[in-house]
Amino acid sequence: MLLNFSTSALITLFLVVDPVGLAPTFLAITQGLPQPTRRSVAIRASLIAGAILIGAALIGNWLLDTLEISLSAFRIAGGLLLFFVAAEMVLGVRMRREGEAAEQAVEEHARDIAAFPLAIPLMAGPGAITAAVLLAGRANGDPTRIGVLIGVVVFVVLSCLAAFTLATLIAKALGMTGNIVLSRLLGVLLAALAVQYVVDGIRNIFAG
Repeated sequence: MLLNFSTSALITLFLVVDPVGLAPTFLAITQGLPQPTRRSVAIRASLIAGAILIGAALIGNWLLDTLEISLSAFRIAGGLLLFFVAAEMVLGVRMRREGEAAEQAVEEHARDIAAFPLAIPLMAGPGAITAAVLLAGRANGDPTRIGVLIGVVVFVVLSCLAAFTLATLIAKALGMTGNIVLSRLLGVLLAALAVQYVVDGIRNIFAG
């Protein structure tokens, strides 16, 4: 039974989070950042997403019920915010890094994109949070199963970090022009994903 639960948790979270699928988005969102900063963004986003998913497994159901927030509402809000990020990517809007404040601007920008949109809602989105909450419910309070679920979350997050690291190497090979073109193309795909978040959220509200 424990093996079945472990396998189910691993397959579910890995497919929902989709570390490989997130790599191109990571490339687009971090376009223009120095390599060390990209690495820092990947690590920070992975830590934040891991903490959120572990928290969802432990207290997610209780917290959402207490705050009276539905996952559909969370999905719509995340989709709307994500659309603005996608629009920025497509239009080529970037922070101006001038003068002595340049290094600080890069660091602040890196912290921002690590939390949003990478950690939330791309890595720890409504789907992943829902999966973590449901899997925790299947554990029925068994400490062993909860421990296995946390271990699965850690594994999936480390897989994301590995995918982001490989994506950084790809970006280095593409060069500036390749990264700009890729950023525009992936921005359109990210916009479509954001719209899908909103559509799914609205559909779930009406269905419920």
